[in-house]
Amino acid sequence: MMKRNFILEICVDSVRSAINAQKGGADRVELCANMYEGGTSPSVGQVELTRKYIDIELYVMIRPRGGDFCYSDLEFEQMKREIIAYKELLVDGFVFGILKPDGTIDTARTKELVALARPKKVTFHRAFDMCADPLHAVDDLIALGVDRILSSGQRQRAMEGAELLQQLILRAKNRIIIMPGSGINSSNIIELQDKTGAREFHMTANSHMQGLMLYQKSDIAMGGKLEYTEYGINETSVEKVQLIVQKKLKK
Repeated sequence: MMKRNFILEICVDSVRSAINAQKGGADRVELCANMYEGGTSPSVGQVELTRKYIDIELYVMIRPRGGDFCYSDLEFEQMKREIIAYKELLVDGFVFGILKPDGTIDTARTKELVALARPKKVTFHRAFDMCADPLHAVDDLIALGVDRILSSGQRQRAMEGAELLQQLILRAKNRIIIMPGSGINSSNIIELQDKTGAREFHMTANSHMQGLMLYQKSDIAMGGKLEYTEYGINETSVEKVQLIVQKKLKK
């Protein structure tokens, strides 16, 4: 058997999902809230309990809201305060991204957040996929000392963006990690690795399960969209993570 060398990061939005990710063999979790909005900052309670119950690396999303990645002064201040608070909870890294209105990296603010996060590691998240010039953006993030970029190759799914991901990895020259994410599963991770040369991957590995409520009302939704049921829960599947981990061994 040939051992494939890749790191698996699982995106989770609950303490239970983080525990499941570890049970399945993940190397790292990214903890966030509001996954339907692409992820926002989790609560202090979430971070504290997740750190208590998992031993693998824990990275925390720093994002004050859904929507775009151009933030007000108040939102930026919130991001800084969250980094300070979460560092006290012994997390291993932070995940954030800030853009200017013209689609370039907000280098001044990113530099400030990176300095505040140290000595913890920093991932620039999929705000990168919304930037105007991804190759130039890689150079900017290398200069800022960012450790990793999470990207789908500026496409909806990482497999669709494989060509750009390969270009980014070649341009990075091991100065920054390019980590593909979005739409990755046990069926395509090896093909994506072969196409891009990536050594780290990001995925959710979710399964939909029924909630605990017996009495249910189907005509209203707390989020205002009836297509999102109030009575189901998306939770990281131990089995799905294990299927990915098994891909590290290939004949």
